[in-house]
Amino acid sequence: MGPLKGVKIIELAGIGPGPMCAMVLSDLGATVLRIERRHKVELGAERPLKYDLLLRGRRSIALDLKNPAAVEVVLDLASSADAFIECFRPGVAERLGVGPEACFARNSKLVYGRITGWGQDGPLAQAAAHDLNYIAITGGLNAIGRKGGAPAPPLRLADYGGGAMYLALGLLAGILEARKSGKGQVVDAAIVDGTASLLTSIYGLYAGGLFSLERGSNTLDSGAFYYDSYECGDGHWVSVGAIEDRFYAEFLRVMNLDATDLGDRKDRSTWAGARVKLARLFKTRSREDWCRRFEGADACFAPVLTMVDAPQHKHFKARGAFVEIDGIMQPAPTPRFSRTKPATPIPPQHPDPVEALKGWKEPAEIARLRESNIV
Repeated sequence: MGPLKGVKIIELAGIGPGPMCAMVLSDLGATVLRIERRHKVELGAERPLKYDLLLRGRRSIALDLKNPAAVEVVLDLASSADAFIECFRPGVAERLGVGPEACFARNSKLVYGRITGWGQDGPLAQAAAHDLNYIAITGGLNAIGRKGGAPAPPLRLADYGGGAMYLALGLLAGILEARKSGKGQVVDAAIVDGTASLLTSIYGLYAGGLFSLERGSNTLDSGAFYYDSYECGDGHWVSVGAIEDRFYAEFLRVMNLDATDLGDRKDRSTWAGARVKLARLFKTRSREDWCRRFEGADACFAPVLTMVDAPQHKHFKARGAFVEIDGIMQPAPTPRFSRTKPATPIPPQHPDPVEALKGWKEPAEIARLRESNIV
C-alpha cells in the first residue's frame, strides 16, 4: 500500500539520517530491505528494539560484509532494486566491495544514495561530526537562542531535516529520471548541504538587511515579543506567533489589551518592555484557561505540549496523526494521499531472512543462504 508500492530499496544499516530516510520511504509504501551488520546484531542492541522507531516498516537480514559471499548477496540484491542507501564515511563502501561501481555493474539503473555529514569530497569529508556541528558551520546555530545567551541546538534539525529528507527527495528524483533514461546515478546527500539549503530564506533576509546576526534580535528568533513563548501561572507554556497585523489585532482582543498598551511593535525599542508586560499577564492564568480564551480565535496561538500531551490533542486525534504500534505511541506516516493511502507500519523487526527476502529471492536460494550461514 502507499504511493511507492513496487519500489524496492536496499538499506545498509547506519544511524540517524539513513534509517530516517528509509523509514519515510517505507512509510509511503516502498519495500525496503535493511542489511544489518552481523557482528552488531550478535552483540545486541543498546536499547530494546521496539523503541528504535526509525526501524519500523521494514524487514532485515544480518550479513558480515567482510565475507565475500555476503558481499555477493548484497550485489545480487542490488541487481533487482530501484535504489540503494548507504551512510558510511567516504570510501568505506568501496573498500567493502559494495560501492556504486560494483552495484552499477549489476544494475545500471540503480540510484545509489549516499548520506554523510560533510559529503563525498571536500576538506572535511573524513571528519567526525554530529548534528550540532553541521548546524553550527552553516550559520544556523548562531541564529538560534536567546539574546545574550549561548546558541541552543534544536532536536536533529541537520540529521533529519537537512540529511534524511534531502536524501529521500534525491532518491525519488533519481528513480524518476532513471525510468526515463534507463541510467542510474549516485546521489550525494551531505547533511551539511541540506542544512544550508534549509536556511535559504534566512540568507535572503540577511542579504536584504532584514535579518540581524545578533542572536535573539529578529522577529522569528525570540526577538519579537509577539513571536515567542510565555510561561503561564501553572508553570506550563504557550506560544504566540501573531506576526501579521490582523492576527496581532485578534491577539490583543483576546488578551483584552489595547494597541497602545504594548507600544508600537514596529519600533524594536518597545519589544523588551512589551515582553515584560505579556509575561506578567500570561502568569495570571493557567495554560488551560488561556487555551479556552483563545479557542476559535485567529490569533496564531498554541499551547507548548510535551510528547505525552501532543498525541492526545483533539486536532491530532481527529486527523489520526499519531498511531500506536506495538504499544508505542508514535507519529503516523506522512504526508497523506487521497488514493494510495499508506498502511500502518509494522514495528521494528529482528533479522529474519525468510520473511525479509520474500520477493527478493526464491525460497530455495533463501534456504541455501541460511544453511551456509551467510545470513
